[in-house]
Amino acid sequence: MVKIRNILCPVDFSIISPKVASYAQTLAEALSANVHVLYVVPGYDQFPYFGMLPNEFQEFLDDAVADAEQTMEKFIQENFRFITDVSGKILSGYTAEIILDFARLENIDLITMGTHGRRGVNRIVFGSVAEKVVKSSRVPVLTIRPD
Repeated sequence: MVKIRNILCPVDFSIISPKVASYAQTLAEALSANVHVLYVVPGYDQFPYFGMLPNEFQEFLDDAVADAEQTMEKFIQENFRFITDVSGKILSGYTAEIILDFARLENIDLITMGTHGRRGVNRIVFGSVAEKVVKSSRVPVLTIRPD
């Protein structure tokens, strides 16, 4: 029988993030599992059009990480009231790759994540982190649509 002990809940702090957290919390309660909440700050190589030098961007990135840490703490307090085994992590890089690497390194058994439900040109331009994770994940992925 499959044991689900570690659930990864990647979030972007958008309006769908509390809904994704609710699913992760419900599953964690039912399965006595841990929840790892993850937020990924894009890295320098994803923003070449900013025209910033790498050291300027690093300062910008440091500020973004500090803001995300505060937001993460509040997000966990507000959305994971009924479980105690929850941790938050802020990482930087390509979001899908970071999620997949984190899942592998932390022995994640299930990923719960939101989709933005983009279609057409927006989907082509922005891509889909969820789609990349679903296609490449070694563990099951539960996706939650925004509607």
